[in-house]
Amino acid sequence: MTARTYPHGVPCWIDTEQPDVEAAVEFYGGLFGWTFRDVMPPGAPGRYLIGTLDGQDVCGMGGAQGAAARWNTYVSVDDADAAVMRLADAGARVSAAAADAGEGGRSAALIDPGGAEFRIWQARRRLGAQVVNQPGSWNFSDLHTPDPDGAVAFYEQAFGWEVDHVGFGLMIRRPGYGDHLEATADPDIRARQSGLDAPPGFEDAIAWIAGAAPGEPPHWHVSFTVADRDRTVAEAELLGATVAGQSDNEWTRTALIRDPQGAEFTASQFTPPSE
Repeated sequence: MTARTYPHGVPCWIDTEQPDVEAAVEFYGGLFGWTFRDVMPPGAPGRYLIGTLDGQDVCGMGGAQGAAARWNTYVSVDDADAAVMRLADAGARVSAAAADAGEGGRSAALIDPGGAEFRIWQARRRLGAQVVNQPGSWNFSDLHTPDPDGAVAFYEQAFGWEVDHVGFGLMIRRPGYGDHLEATADPDIRARQSGLDAPPGFEDAIAWIAGAAPGEPPHWHVSFTVADRDRTVAEAELLGATVAGQSDNEWTRTALIRDPQGAEFTASQFTPPSE
């Protein structure tokens, strides 16, 4: 098995911006067992921490610089500068031009035509999240938008994504990603999913699209895998978080959690029908 890598067009990284970085370290370290290291060079302005789980990178954390706390999702691209031009031509608005992030890679921030910000990442030394879909790590990012049809049209053009209606949601696929995973970091992916009665093409699934709730701003929403939703809810509340809602379906038991500084995320326990 090789290290996890992310082809062009696949969400590859998440990070959070927090007004009080130390308070966020205490919360997320307590909730998910993450440890953090600051990767900013000595004397450089600001802070950027890498959160790890069992020694593997799971996310980043930086200061919010006066903005509200939030989670961000990054999509892998081969060339950040070329991607910015192509995405702008497709209708996105550039909110932060492409710039180097040390030796790790090059990134930019854009806003899609529906108003949701997303980021792109051209990897160099830092390839992306190295552990996913395990308790305490990133599961999926979902686009919450008031215009799902418009989002489908934009992202299909922007990244070559395909979107399937699978009954319980809109599943985004990056064609060929399952082949990439099978050949590299996850050789058992198809065998494992064959026993789950998963939707066709699930091996290529990279994200989901959901209609925004009334009054909810468009955004890319981050979900984390947890072993026990109810235990995670109890621990989050003890650490100062607010639980905004809970939901059960045939595949997952989820909770919408607002961390002590206001950043929202979902804790998701996988409960497939075969169990």
